[in-house]
Amino acid sequence: IAVDNGFGGVYGAQKADWMVDVVQQYFHDNADLQQCEVEDFIAQLMDQEFDTVVDDGSLPQVSVSLLQVFTQWQQGALQQLQHTINTLTQKKSQRAKVTAPPAQSDDNTDDETQAMECESSSPSVSRTNPPPPPPDEEDGWTVVRKKK
Repeated sequence: IAVDNGFGGVYGAQKADWMVDVVQQYFHDNADLQQCEVEDFIAQLMDQEFDTVVDDGSLPQVSVSLLQVFTQWQQGALQQLQHTINTLTQKKSQRAKVTAPPAQSDDNTDDETQAMECESSSPSVSRTNPPPPPPDEEDGWTVVRKKK
């Protein structure tokens, strides 16, 4: 969802692919992982790489699913693993699309934040800060200006 909505920037898809490898390595490097450890690790990755705080309750679900799939793989339960993957793939199509609200005037104070609205009945990703306005570009250089 973060990639689909541009939270990872222009390299969002590459970050997601990298994240798959990092999570896989995390499971291989740490024996007897607990659900809370997996949740914390994924939350940290989402915050660092996608500037996103996941607070919709999906992290426990994702963590349980990852632990289940990894355990099935370790035990060699390949038929059960394939069934679990098929079930998770079917759920993938039920993703929310995040849209920004209409632009507001420049009279807003810094205390106000823009809220993201989801087209789905249950939001999947929440941002702590509104996305920054696109930077001005001059001669191929990106000019970054601070708000007054």
